[in-house]
Amino acid sequence: MQRRTSPSESTAGRAGGTPQARGPLSAQLLYVLGEDPTPAPRLAAAARRLVAGSPDVLADDDLQLTLLVLHELHHQGWPGVDDHWEWHPDLVALAAVLEDATEQALRTLVADRLPELPDPADVPDALGAVVRADDGPSLSRRLARSGTREQYAEYLVHRSVYHLKEADPHTWAIPRLAGAPKAALVEIQADEYGGGRPEWMHAALFADAMRGLGLDDRYGRYVDDVPALTLAWANTMTLFGLHRRLVGAAVGHLAALEMTSSQPMRRYGNGLRRLGLDESTTRFFDEHIEADAVHEQIAAHDLAGRLALDRPELVADILFGAAAALAIDAALGTMLVTAWDAGGSALRPTVEPLDRALQQVWQQPVRLAQD
Repeated sequence: MQRRTSPSESTAGRAGGTPQARGPLSAQLLYVLGEDPTPAPRLAAAARRLVAGSPDVLADDDLQLTLLVLHELHHQGWPGVDDHWEWHPDLVALAAVLEDATEQALRTLVADRLPELPDPADVPDALGAVVRADDGPSLSRRLARSGTREQYAEYLVHRSVYHLKEADPHTWAIPRLAGAPKAALVEIQADEYGGGRPEWMHAALFADAMRGLGLDDRYGRYVDDVPALTLAWANTMTLFGLHRRLVGAAVGHLAALEMTSSQPMRRYGNGLRRLGLDESTTRFFDEHIEADAVHEQIAAHDLAGRLALDRPELVADILFGAAAALAIDAALGTMLVTAWDAGGSALRPTVEPLDRALQQVWQQPVRLAQD
């Protein structure tokens, strides 16, 4: 038996420890993480088989949750999970299979959205063209004009998977850059982290907005409630940030976010004011209006543009990262609008106790661990 739940009553992910499994691979991984970090079952071969049989890697709950669980070991970890698992070779091999599959799915998704490869000096203009070609639905206009409190709450639930750790995935690019691009990224990230004031960190402001809408602001609280596509949206940022070979994609991804943020943030804030929400709830959005207007120029010219001049071999990946950011964001927007137009929600059904018996079947370390 399954039912849909409102964001304020949904079951906890991080609040109760690791998330609930969504299939055989995530169940096997969660079983392994409950043990001491000794030689683990070899999950990479099982992952390859599941990837090969998946019709859509980005929408596959089992694969994307498994990747998110692995990625979170590089962020704040999971309660009760030994930190030595972070770089365990068996889990690194598993992550490599899922990351390669996710990257290839993203490259396929954006293949038709990429312009012809420009000269390095023209990268800022090329990024602008990628942004202008974005045809995703405008969630900000929808919520500003007619969004309900419940729809705003659902929007924040989806976004919380990233925004409660906002800026962290892109920060990994800092030690992989040098000179002017590095200085530009540090300037952007300093603002993201509140300029030295913890209460103004964007993650903290997002938590304020969540509380204003009656949501639980604990880190990872709603992982169990969001679908695979939301997890893939967050996994994309961590994937780009974690890998030095994808530093161009990380820079392009951030540039696209900064170049498309200021006006939507104004709309989100105005919609919340229309609903009677106070300043503590709108501050996250209001703060981005001015900050991202400045960041847009820094990201396009001083960061991405200068990186393209310094390292022309990264031009293709800069544009790929930007297109991936916009494409998966558009897919998320379409998912939400479609659900709302049907009078429903894009959140996952809650897992009732009867379904947990099936999870225990998944959690037997057999067959999947074999090559």
